[in-house]
Amino acid sequence: MTSLPRERRVSARIGAIAESATLKVDAKAKALKAEGRAVIGFGAGEPDFPSPDYVVEAAVEAARDPKNHRYSPAGGLPELKNAIVAKTKRDSGLDVTAAQVLVTNGGKMAVYEAFAALLDEGDEVLLPAPYWTTYPEAIKLAGGVPVEVFADETQDYKVTPQQLDAALTKKTKVLLFVSPSNPTGAVYTTAEIQAIGAWAAEKGLWVVTDEIYEHLTYDGVETGSLPVLCPEVADYTVVLNGVAKTYAMTGWRVGWLIGPADIVKAATNLQSHATSNVDNVAQRAALAAVSGDLSAVEVMKEAFDRRRTLIVSMLNDIPGVVCPTPKGAFYAFPSVKGLLGKEYVTAAGPKVIETSAELSEFILEQAEVAIVPGEAFGAPGYLRLSYAMGDDDIVEGITRLQKLFS
Repeated sequence: MTSLPRERRVSARIGAIAESATLKVDAKAKALKAEGRAVIGFGAGEPDFPSPDYVVEAAVEAARDPKNHRYSPAGGLPELKNAIVAKTKRDSGLDVTAAQVLVTNGGKMAVYEAFAALLDEGDEVLLPAPYWTTYPEAIKLAGGVPVEVFADETQDYKVTPQQLDAALTKKTKVLLFVSPSNPTGAVYTTAEIQAIGAWAAEKGLWVVTDEIYEHLTYDGVETGSLPVLCPEVADYTVVLNGVAKTYAMTGWRVGWLIGPADIVKAATNLQSHATSNVDNVAQRAALAAVSGDLSAVEVMKEAFDRRRTLIVSMLNDIPGVVCPTPKGAFYAFPSVKGLLGKEYVTAAGPKVIETSAELSEFILEQAEVAIVPGEAFGAPGYLRLSYAMGDDDIVEGITRLQKLFS
């Protein structure tokens, strides 16, 4: 039997997908820790708190109930969909029906299914950068073309309607809008959201808006949900969300998308063939989470706010590092351009480090600190550090950087 040529072993579509840089860095840090090295990892965007007790208890009870041992509706448990409807009204003021909700296998599946339902081959998506690593891969996997629109720290990492307009073409179909932002922590104000929403409505675009960090904002910033602040584009908006960040449930893998009923139906059809229903026990846990109050997130938010102040202050004490104060999420996104183009002593000898990717490797090698380079987010010359970790680890990790670059 003749084997296929090597270049045909993996399809072009799947072969073009880049590995998740954040998960890669996190996995490397954990592997080094397992070898006994004292690595501090700033890579994964994951709260260091346990899931709330009442969520865990709901899962234990669900696991004992035989009804959860069977298939359930591909689009989500009716009880959970109804609870998401109520939660969405409570938290953002958006009125939707259960027919407009699809429960997905984590937020990433919601991202992919939204683009799969909206895009045809060659459709362009305006992608504000810096961006989360999964967005461009999901767009491309759905046949779309990501068009990056970059905003640096002088703009607080927020794009303007003028920038978006300059990137608009006849092939543009969707605007991706994220606030609060991963990786930068940027939060668009009410006025900024209204301006972007009005622009999208004028241009006749769809909007996919990711609100997974909706409850993690600081300094009293006035913000809100795009389809609520911009009702003129609400019928052409898909909202992405989930329990991962708000309730420290990253491993439970429950997300959802909300949108017009026809889009949600199409995405549900896709999910019925791709994965069928989300794990029933995890759905029951998510039901307990979204049906409860927000006291758990308030405890986490207080800690994140303290850590935010700490990490930004310490990073800005490093010569050559400029770190704006994020207004949301739990990430610092410093510019490290002042550290590049210099010679450092590496394990292989003196070397001029030219990129933030090389810099992150040097930091891991010399200081045993794992950080995701800006290249992963469409932003060379920057680093992303998650501060969803213990205060002592933040101090130790950034102190190592201060010593390394002193």
